[in-house]
Amino acid sequence: MNGPAIWNAAPPSCYTSTAARMAKEVHILLVRLGAFGDVLHTLPAAASLRRSIPGARLTWAIDPKWQWLLAGNPDVDCALAVDRRSTKSLKAAWRYLREKPVDIAVDAQGLIKSGLIVRASQAARRIGFAAPFLRERAAGFFYTEQIAPRGTHVVDWNLDLAAAAGATARIVDAPIPAGRPEGDLPTKPFVLACPFAGWEAKQWPLEHYDALAKLLSGTGHALVLNVAARCDSPVFQHISGLPGLIDATRRATAVVGLDSGPLHLAAALKKPGVALFGPTDPARNGPYGGTIRTLRDAGAPTSYRRTNEILPCMRALTPHMVFEQLLPCLTTAFPNPTPTR
Repeated sequence: MNGPAIWNAAPPSCYTSTAARMAKEVHILLVRLGAFGDVLHTLPAAASLRRSIPGARLTWAIDPKWQWLLAGNPDVDCALAVDRRSTKSLKAAWRYLREKPVDIAVDAQGLIKSGLIVRASQAARRIGFAAPFLRERAAGFFYTEQIAPRGTHVVDWNLDLAAAAGATARIVDAPIPAGRPEGDLPTKPFVLACPFAGWEAKQWPLEHYDALAKLLSGTGHALVLNVAARCDSPVFQHISGLPGLIDATRRATAVVGLDSGPLHLAAALKKPGVALFGPTDPARNGPYGGTIRTLRDAGAPTSYRRTNEILPCMRALTPHMVFEQLLPCLTTAFPNPTPTR
């Protein structure tokens, strides 16, 4: 994508009433730079803001790496690329915020860098989380209002932020791009798994996927590992970028996911499957919406330390345990490859 900002072209009549469009425009800045799963968890807040505040016009500040997730989204009028590694990008974003006055700025990230963007907007109302819910407490210095969310899951936290900004609706479904075919996929039904996460403590041993693939073969399903580059596993590998992952997720019969973006993508697309959780809390970070079962060892400690070793609580989730949870999700027919939303 070229330039600092991408304007989505869907006409306002698609999602705003005539009365709302005649109301005074309210320019809202939503800040959630990344990462993959966190952007997905913020989409419902964007939908709630854009659709329920009369005259709302929404700009989303986002890392260019994840900007594609907002392409064509009718709830986002402008996807503002903010690449903190690029002086040119930062200057362009700064100019944009000076030229397009912001009325309400909402920080769904809770970091100093996101707080700085909110402050740079010069919005009269700058809304973020209360100190106990911030990843970096110093971010709170940049807000005029701080919210203690009532819910447990981060999607509900973000919806509480939207409500504080004036959203009168809590919209939990949000559009996901259609994606496009990339890489090879099996001709028979398949279960999609993404074996890597943000840090290794959240991962499942690679050899377990091999054992799971053998169990699935008896049901007529292949196991497919979606990866960015080939990994050391004999399991069928689908090498793709983000558009290819979205397309493959739509086509899969079911998914096996970790606490990472691909799992939350599958949940947003209402795919069935199994989520494998270890140190992170599924009540806070699990798949949202109820279509994916969560499997977690009873003795798993709750921790967000970014350690680079697979933990015993993840090794304790055996391939047979995962297979048993997957069985109700499987069908003998091909899933409809047409995008479901």
